[in-house]
Amino acid sequence: MPPSKQRVKAQAATYPVPQTREECDAAIARIGVLQRMRAAIHTAKDEVLAEIDRKHRQQIEPLDEEIRTRASGIQAWCEANRAALTRNNTVKYGDFPAGQVKWRMRPPKVALRAIDMIITILLERGLGRFVRTKQEVNKEAILADQDAVAGVPGIKIEQGEDFVIEPFETNLEEVV
Repeated sequence: MPPSKQRVKAQAATYPVPQTREECDAAIARIGVLQRMRAAIHTAKDEVLAEIDRKHRQQIEPLDEEIRTRASGIQAWCEANRAALTRNNTVKYGDFPAGQVKWRMRPPKVALRAIDMIITILLERGLGRFVRTKQEVNKEAILADQDAVAGVPGIKIEQGEDFVIEPFETNLEEVV
């Protein structure tokens, strides 16, 4: 069977390619105009959203306050009547026609203050199993001394290049 022909397909350019230095300069200027237009639209959108947020926050705050107040009252009543609600503490909830209240134990957590002192005390008392030692590669040191790690498997120094277009700040009227 003869080898099939290999066809190479290239995607057609879907963007205008400047043909002269002047056209390239005009394209950069146009990007500047578009960026400023985009920024103006974002600013207008943000102002509208901020106003909507303020309006709704004013409507929501009294509701939140009433919810907090009622919840505190409900909790106080339920705590006072906990035994009756939980069938002498055989369950951790109380049923009402409109809903349910629940008492839930949060999982235990460890709170630490003065961590350096805690580590020192744990190590002095032979409780090193409660101290975690973390080893990790120091990337900053490798970048500072790249020759020292040359040839180490798994280490690759990568550096890319970005193409950046920075239109000068000008007024829209001044852009050609």
